[in-house]
Amino acid sequence: MITQRHLSRRTLLRGLGTAIALPMFDAMTPAMAAPARSGPAPLRMAFTYVPNGIIMENWTPAADGNAFEFSRIMKPLAPFREKMLVLSGLTHNNGRALGDGPGDHARAAASFLTGAHPRKTAGADIKNGVSADQIAAITLGNRTRFASIELGIEHGRIVGNCDSGYSCAYSNSISWRSEATPMPPEVNPKLVFERLFGNGDVAETAASRAMRKSILDYVREDAATLQSSLGVSDKRKLDEYLTSVREIEKRIEASANTVGSTDAPSLEKPEGIPVDFEEHVQLMFDLQTVAFQTDSTRISTFMIGREGSNNTYRQIGVPDAHHGISHHRGEAEKIEKLTKINEHHLVQFAKWIEKLSKIQDGDGSLLDHSMIVYGSGLSDGNRHHHHDLPIVIAGGANKSLSMGRHVRYAKDTPLTNLYVSLLDRFGVKPETLGDSNGRLTDL
Repeated sequence: MITQRHLSRRTLLRGLGTAIALPMFDAMTPAMAAPARSGPAPLRMAFTYVPNGIIMENWTPAADGNAFEFSRIMKPLAPFREKMLVLSGLTHNNGRALGDGPGDHARAAASFLTGAHPRKTAGADIKNGVSADQIAAITLGNRTRFASIELGIEHGRIVGNCDSGYSCAYSNSISWRSEATPMPPEVNPKLVFERLFGNGDVAETAASRAMRKSILDYVREDAATLQSSLGVSDKRKLDEYLTSVREIEKRIEASANTVGSTDAPSLEKPEGIPVDFEEHVQLMFDLQTVAFQTDSTRISTFMIGREGSNNTYRQIGVPDAHHGISHHRGEAEKIEKLTKINEHHLVQFAKWIEKLSKIQDGDGSLLDHSMIVYGSGLSDGNRHHHHDLPIVIAGGANKSLSMGRHVRYAKDTPLTNLYVSLLDRFGVKPETLGDSNGRLTDL
C-alpha cells in the first residue's frame, strides 16, 4: 500500500521574509510513475569566465581525441575526465579590432557570449548583442523562480571609460539581455543568498534579516511539518540540504564579521563579501549549486574576474597585478606567475565540479544534468589574441555530448557555433547567434 505524500516540485518552506525552495525529492515523483512519465531531470547551463587570457602552451593538450593528457593548467580537472570536453581552434572574430583600434579587453568580455562587435563608446549609446545565456533565459526562464543569475567577484562600473574608449559596461558584463542592456554581475554573496531565499517582499526581508539568527529559524515549523511526512531517504536529503544552506549562511556571516581584519588595509570590502579570494569564489559557486539543486534557476554566469582585472594572488606567491603581468613580453618569470594564476582558477572550478558530482539529482548527479562552459575571451593575453580560445565544457549534459575528448576545430571556427549547438540541446534552437555560421560537428 503506497502512502507516501506527493509533493509539488514548486514546494517552498515559508516564513517571515523567507521562501526556501527544495531539492528534488523522491516524493516529487508520482508513486508508481514510469520513468518516461516522470521525465528526465532538467538540464542546467552555466558559463564561468576568467579574464586576461591563459598561457596556452600550458593549457592545450598535445593529443586529440580521447587519448589526450591533461595539461599542467588543466590537471585539477583530471578526476572528471569522462565529464569533460576540451575544445581548441574556436575564435571570436568580433573581439578583434576590426578598425576600432585598442580595447581588446572590453571586446573580449563583451563578445564572449554574444559573438557581437561592441560599439566603441564610453557614453550611454552602448550597443552589443544578446548573450547565449539570455537567449535561453528569455525563452525558458519562466519555468523557474529566476530566469537566470549573474555573479561575479569584482565590483565594476557600467558607466564611464574602462578600456581605450570602451564603456565599462563591456569589461564588466558577459551577460546581455538586449543590445543595450548588460546584466551586471552581483558580487556580494549575502545579497545573492537573500535573493534566493527571500520571498520577494523587500521590507519584510530586511526586517527578518535585522532580527534573525538564521534564515532557517523562520521556516523551522514548516520544515518540521514537511519532514514528518517524508520517507527515510527524503528526510536525509532534507537534512543534508538545510545543513548546506546553513553552512553557506554561516560563511557569509563570518565574512561580514572579518571585514577590515585583512593585512591589506587598502582593500575595502562591503559587508558580506569575503576578503579571501578562494572563500569568495567558493561561496559564489555554492550559491549556484543550491540555485540549480532547488531548480530556482537553470541558467547562470560567473565572472571570476572582470576583464582587465588587476587582482593579486599573494596566497599563491603572485603579488603582481594580474593584467599587468599578462603583458609578459615573453619573460619566463611572468609566464610562470600567470600559469600559477591560471592553475589557481582551475583549482577553484574543479572544487565546484566535484561538489556537483556528489549531489544526487533524479537518476544521476547535478553534474550529470549540467553543461558548464569554462573559458576566456582572450587566448594570449600578451598579444590580445581572440583566436584559439581556451574552452572546456564540463558536465554530463544529459548524455547529449560525447565527453572525455579533446576536439580541435579548423582555424577561426566561430565560438558562437558552439553556443548555438549547446542551446539546441537546451531546447532553445536559435537560428543564429552573433557571427555563428552553423553548428559544431563532433560534439
